[in-house]
Amino acid sequence: MPTIKLTRPKLDAGEKIYFGALFKGFFLTMTHAIKSLRGKSPGSKSLKSSGLGVTMQFPEQRWDDQMPEYYRGAPTLVTDEQGRERCVSCQLCEFICPPKAIKITPSEIPADDKWSKVEKRPLEFDIDMIRCIYCGMCEEVCPEQAIFLRKDYLITGTSRAAMVHNKEKLYEIGGTRVGLVNKWNELK
Repeated sequence: MPTIKLTRPKLDAGEKIYFGALFKGFFLTMTHAIKSLRGKSPGSKSLKSSGLGVTMQFPEQRWDDQMPEYYRGAPTLVTDEQGRERCVSCQLCEFICPPKAIKITPSEIPADDKWSKVEKRPLEFDIDMIRCIYCGMCEEVCPEQAIFLRKDYLITGTSRAAMVHNKEKLYEIGGTRVGLVNKWNELK
């Protein structure tokens, strides 16, 4: 196979000292600055900005009414209408999670429980929100519709340990979900 030699294009005097690129960048920046000071920034009205640019004043203004339907936020666990756990510890969400952010420890349901026909429930269910990439694969793979991605983007913590949400915290955030749950289906 023959070797192909490429030659770089020759730069003229203006390109060698970069003044042309510097002036172009300066004038573009100043154009945007003047437009934003005059209140003509694109998108400022739709974001309800403060008037200078399109920056949203965060604590007072939120993205909540601007979120698209397809937005994926924090993963949470949900219960059914009677407060029962939907999760059956099948561990599919743990296996499919690309960054391995989900850890599940399954446990047995006691034989004297009236719902003992269901074999397992999670003893521990942890999601590391620092590792989570909010891809939604856990929600898609769950056969019992036990895990959902909420439209929550305010996930904060003061330490790494605080960013690992355990089962109780996930149920607290997730709440109750209405609808058919395969786990409690009598025909199953």
